[in-house]
Amino acid sequence: MKKALIALITLVSIALNITAAIGDWKIYMAYSEPQQIQETGNYLFVQASNSLYLYNKNDQSIQTFDKTTGMTDVVVTNISWNQQAKRLVIVYDNANIDLMDLNGNIVNIPDLYNKTMSVDKTVNSITHSGKYAYLATNFGGMKIDVDRAKITESYILDFGSRIIREGTTDLYLRSMDWKVYKCSKSSNTQDKANWQETKSWPGISLDIDNSAYDNNIELVKTLKPGGPKYNYFGFLKVHDNKLYTCNGGMWDELKPASIQVLDIENEDWTVYNNEGIGEKYGIKYKDILTLDIDPRDSKRVMAGNQAGLFEFYDGELVNYYNSDNSPIYFVEGLEENVNYQLVTSLKYNNNGDLYIANSLNTKSPIIIFDSNKKWSTINKFTTISNYDNLKFLNVNHNNKLWVYTKYWNTPAVYSYDFSTDNLCEYSNYVNQDGTAINGYIVCQSTAEDLDGNIWVGLNLGLLLITPQYNMDSPEKGFYQIKVPRNDGTNLADYLMYGVDITAIAIDKANRKWIGTNGNGIYVISSDNMVQEKHFTTLDSPLLSDIIQYITIDDNTGRVYIGTDKGLCSYQSEVTQTNEEMDTNNVWVYPNPVTPEYNGMINVTGLSFNSDVKITSSNGTLVAQGRSTGGSFSWDGKDLKGNRVASGVYMVNSAKRDGSKGTVCKVTIIN
Repeated sequence: MKKALIALITLVSIALNITAAIGDWKIYMAYSEPQQIQETGNYLFVQASNSLYLYNKNDQSIQTFDKTTGMTDVVVTNISWNQQAKRLVIVYDNANIDLMDLNGNIVNIPDLYNKTMSVDKTVNSITHSGKYAYLATNFGGMKIDVDRAKITESYILDFGSRIIREGTTDLYLRSMDWKVYKCSKSSNTQDKANWQETKSWPGISLDIDNSAYDNNIELVKTLKPGGPKYNYFGFLKVHDNKLYTCNGGMWDELKPASIQVLDIENEDWTVYNNEGIGEKYGIKYKDILTLDIDPRDSKRVMAGNQAGLFEFYDGELVNYYNSDNSPIYFVEGLEENVNYQLVTSLKYNNNGDLYIANSLNTKSPIIIFDSNKKWSTINKFTTISNYDNLKFLNVNHNNKLWVYTKYWNTPAVYSYDFSTDNLCEYSNYVNQDGTAINGYIVCQSTAEDLDGNIWVGLNLGLLLITPQYNMDSPEKGFYQIKVPRNDGTNLADYLMYGVDITAIAIDKANRKWIGTNGNGIYVISSDNMVQEKHFTTLDSPLLSDIIQYITIDDNTGRVYIGTDKGLCSYQSEVTQTNEEMDTNNVWVYPNPVTPEYNGMINVTGLSFNSDVKITSSNGTLVAQGRSTGGSFSWDGKDLKGNRVASGVYMVNSAKRDGSKGTVCKVTIIN
């Protein structure tokens, strides 16, 4: 009875986390650093950490804005309120422009963004005159009719501008080198010959009005719009209903060390303290490259950066490991520099042993810190040809440790068999047809699918190490999936050939989520033959087409996507599978289905590729299909496409081998 109750509680928790509609996007932007404030009445528009929110002084409410609420782009660089048009001018880092009113309605002006120019389009400041806004840019400037949402004039000059002001008869401009120019408004202001250097600024200010910022910054500092502190998400991991994140970079000393944890159910963020650590240990505590969570105690988080290994417990740093107290060693040739003891990847096994990638040294590239806090090294890895930026994939069911080198210099994939002490190196980039993959090769990501295939993402495409291929010899090279053209020619193309692949994740339906450098995300079917989805910034709320990392919450099917502009997520239709199905682990939601609900009715907790039939109370078949992973979605319609009548419907499921699964019920009220 106790086990059944625990299972029920778990299912309820999962159901609460996946009530978001399939296809739903979420965005998690930082708002921690106020940059600009614009005031109109009792409202404050705040640009913070290059994001945007609105504060209402009357009711103390906060409304955040992002691509899911209608914003056209992501990184906000300038905001300015036009009082006459009652619109906020929003400028992004790519020169895209939005206009927003107090109700959150947005009109986009894409002209500058779309215009091909050989000069820098950066907007430096915004000033206003009536319904017009003047944008000072690195190529000169332009004038926008904010009321009509259109660019009316462009000033393409031989110099950029810091600020543009409108006088009674003239336009005034301060150049980037602090010179002053003017142009008569009665002349052709778009002719650069009409802009002449001058000394006079009669009756107008040379400065940007920052009074709204000065008058409200202390109030804004107290506001809590939510979200993380930083927009750094180069590494992601889901564990115990939490998303653990860190910088995941390439030892960028300009980025503060960022460990941020999202409580998925409550959508609350915990940010690990990064103050004083560098000073305490005499190191550069920057850019966390990797982390992992102790499977025996989730309060223990291990993190690595360029200066060594850091142990946190309940969010507080408790231990720091480097060459003084561990086998972690210096980058070869930099033995006296404490800042170069690179820990580039971490991986716990199920027993609580921690594997540590100590890159760019020949002494101890792979270290084990076991569950009893004993140190050891895997000596076989001292013989490998490349120690650059070592990354772990996993310790798989065959008791093999998979490692790859995320670098251009002799990239390779390694498998180490603990039982035989055998190390295999896969560095011969030749496919099953004997064709060499030539060019500048970078191994950027790996993943293991449900069939035991090791997927390898290169800057040049997608490769595999299949279990069968692996049995022959590592010298044989790699495998490439061939996708038939189906055009009557019997020709085929290599799957994702030539695509710059930066991230790979596998869902519980064995689909491959492929992140790229500039082409967004592809979703490839379980049989590898069909591109099921392709997300880009143009057709989805995806923050950037440059993908840094992807991880999937198997329980809920939510896909978390780290980009160079921040973190977002997508609710997929795939959830965790169950080997056995019964009334304690198969769940239907929403249940009951009320008249106002028009979304999908979802069944979760199913076995992989299970058969699902939905029948009325009298046994009439109304819908059928196969699960995707552990989930099945029904639109509430019968086989003829009509909405079913009110009543109780049976959900019958069976395993793919035909053995009986379970039956559950859903009530529909029309």
